[in-house]
Amino acid sequence: MPKKIGVYICHCGSNIAGTVDVEAVAEFAKGLGGVTLAKDYKFMCSDPGQDMLKEDIRSSGLDGVVIAACSPLMHELTFRKAALEAGLNPFLVQIANIREQCSWVTEDRALATQKAKALVAGAVARALSHEPLEMRRVEVQPSALIVGGGIAGIQAALDLADAGVQVYMVEREPTIGGHMAMFDKTFPTLDCSACILTPKMTAVGSHPNIQLMAYSEVEEVSGYIGNFRVKVRRKAAYVDHDKCTGCGLCMEKCPYKVDSEFDQGLSKRRAIYVPFPQAVPNKPVIDRDACAYFKKGKCRVCEKVCEPGAIDFEQQDSIEEIETGAIIVSTGFQAMDMTAMPQLGYGKHAEVYSALEFERLNNAAGPTLGKIVTKDGREPTSVAILHCTGSRDENYHRYCSRVCCMYALKYAHLIKEKIPEAAVYQFYIDMRCFGKGYEEFYQRLQEEGVRFIRGKAAQVWSGKEYRAIATDDTGLEVDDAQLVVQAEDTLLGKLVRVPVDMIVLTPAFEARDDAEQVGKAFLLNRGADGFFLEQHPKLAPVSTTNDGVFIAGGCQGPKDIPDTVAQGSAAASKALSLITRREIEIEANTAYIDEELCSGCKNCLDICPYNAIDFDDEKNRAVLNEALCKACGTCAATCPSGAIRARHFADDQIFAEIEGVMSI
Repeated sequence: MPKKIGVYICHCGSNIAGTVDVEAVAEFAKGLGGVTLAKDYKFMCSDPGQDMLKEDIRSSGLDGVVIAACSPLMHELTFRKAALEAGLNPFLVQIANIREQCSWVTEDRALATQKAKALVAGAVARALSHEPLEMRRVEVQPSALIVGGGIAGIQAALDLADAGVQVYMVEREPTIGGHMAMFDKTFPTLDCSACILTPKMTAVGSHPNIQLMAYSEVEEVSGYIGNFRVKVRRKAAYVDHDKCTGCGLCMEKCPYKVDSEFDQGLSKRRAIYVPFPQAVPNKPVIDRDACAYFKKGKCRVCEKVCEPGAIDFEQQDSIEEIETGAIIVSTGFQAMDMTAMPQLGYGKHAEVYSALEFERLNNAAGPTLGKIVTKDGREPTSVAILHCTGSRDENYHRYCSRVCCMYALKYAHLIKEKIPEAAVYQFYIDMRCFGKGYEEFYQRLQEEGVRFIRGKAAQVWSGKEYRAIATDDTGLEVDDAQLVVQAEDTLLGKLVRVPVDMIVLTPAFEARDDAEQVGKAFLLNRGADGFFLEQHPKLAPVSTTNDGVFIAGGCQGPKDIPDTVAQGSAAASKALSLITRREIEIEANTAYIDEELCSGCKNCLDICPYNAIDFDDEKNRAVLNEALCKACGTCAATCPSGAIRARHFADDQIFAEIEGVMSI
């Protein structure tokens, strides 16, 4: 029996109709073979548009539907659902993209209309060869894994745990807290960072629904949405945390010190250590790279003074397996290494600091107990804060790091608060104070007497270097202990050179060095900037193309604390929505393998980006896990024997569409 196809041309307001003659396309479609009816409508995705589609399916007995509208990424599921409600198999719906692929990229109305007709003809030809497919359902593990214990991961963990979900949190450092734990105050309200973060950290550590796995790393990820299997490496701490009472005597007696990572190298820590006093968990670990026993076979002082006998030098890494329904990746960001910009003097001049170094310098629990002093103990009488060091720069990172303007303003306020007579200079390109209360904070700094110079700093010299290059008519007096910042003041239209005692840089936020490795483990795509890509920047900002895996926080791109917390909650909400369903549908248009044609060449194993194909050595045949398959088609295109086929993208369907497009 011949199929009955219904064709619907969407105006999409003026997005399509402004360039394409939609009435002419609908009239053209009526003459195509197999087409029973063809209509145009203002907004097919609207409720009235969907109701019209449902009614036509029922009343006209349509066997297939072609929707000529926007990208299938936007509304294919919408129209599939409408078809299903009307009793039509959802895989008998075909989308012709006449917006992104036609009206938006073709200026000439006649050419756009002609192209739209060709796309519709191809879609109709393909719809005539469609076969109904059935979705499959799988159970969902009622737990969630969160990778990364910064504020995004902490917020997501608490939201899920409070909803009754079992949460596993994996953090590679000995404590959770991330970058926020290093801060002194937060802009623009100047809240104590530790005061608002520590209660959440403590809540994570004590929550009955959260299993905190600090000092651990994800080793391997397998499985699929709702049923992930994750191997976690629990790194040897050489301290039995079940026995440890946290008394701190081992750290007090340890004779060996190294630079503290938490204090950005501005102070020392012991070889056995807790990163900071409020750490969660608050149990020490031994750094075997700094420990004299591991390096020389001597010492073991910590073992001698530990009354509970918690020190265990024989402890080994262990692997723990987790089964989980959803994963949230919140692995954070890193600050750009400022030695990559030698013209600014970082690493060369002692009084040039990175942002995190200044955070620790200013922090009451930091190496100077919150006193802003130079390395030789002097209070600076002048400080320059350089904006956009590595951001908005064609040579380094083209993007804006979003928070630099605001934390630079925060630093200026803290300096003026502690050293009121100090001169503070802000060298900036543009002030980007975009959030709630941010512009008001900027105005407050202007009233506090901070000096703003609209010009990006180009060079930093020591006093000695400057005097060697300066001409006699500069009139600038500089001593050896000072630094000189050179910039072009774009408001005054002239070169300025400012002598200061201290310089604070605002490094670009960038993707972590291990982002590629993490991306491969969780099958996450990355943008040109290295950050993980969301499924859609507006409509799915925390979802990814790997179903069941969500992203939150700085790993997705630079953002401030409020946005990070909001994204953590959003990711938790998406994960909760998945977990509470208990069962989910798996897409039907996957690949499949004809075992009789499989030659056992294994080409498909290497090419599959989702690790959906295994190999049966006994049968010498490839085996496909359809739950992992994302229907990308690479295996079908690669298979030399034609053993792998793609449902809904069979050769005859593709050729039919091509012939339809070429027929006009």
